[in-house]
Amino acid sequence: MNPRMEYRKANPQAFQAMLQMEKHVRSSGLDHSLLELVKIRASQINGCAYCLDMHTQEARQKGESEQRLYLLNAWREAAVYTEAERAALTLTEAVTLISKEGVPENVFQNVQKHFSDAEIVSLLMAINTINSWNRLAIATGMSAPAELPPAL
Repeated sequence: MNPRMEYRKANPQAFQAMLQMEKHVRSSGLDHSLLELVKIRASQINGCAYCLDMHTQEARQKGESEQRLYLLNAWREAAVYTEAERAALTLTEAVTLISKEGVPENVFQNVQKHFSDAEIVSLLMAINTINSWNRLAIATGMSAPAELPPAL
């Protein structure tokens, strides 16, 4: 797919606002591995190839295992995620698909078992930020690179 526009150039102020949200999320104190899992899972749900490509690469660079990346789409059946990660992934799915049933009380209560109120707000900001990035990328026609890098 060819990009429809370069939103970064079309409205640099809007792009800077998004970068400020991203900067907050990255400096929130939440585990960077958890943040990448959240970004990847939301991007899987939204079908954002551009963000999937970017965040799986970033996760690998930060030491995430191939197994956990491959299993993320079926995380409920995989024993490689912590209870806190499972709570965050459940919240990610609920918020990303919020029009279906909102965020059920049991989902929120489970998140509260693993994260402080401040961490929950940061987690919600992370989920909302990646959903915004996904929507920008998809709407403007951004896609993953057409060519794969050579195998090492």
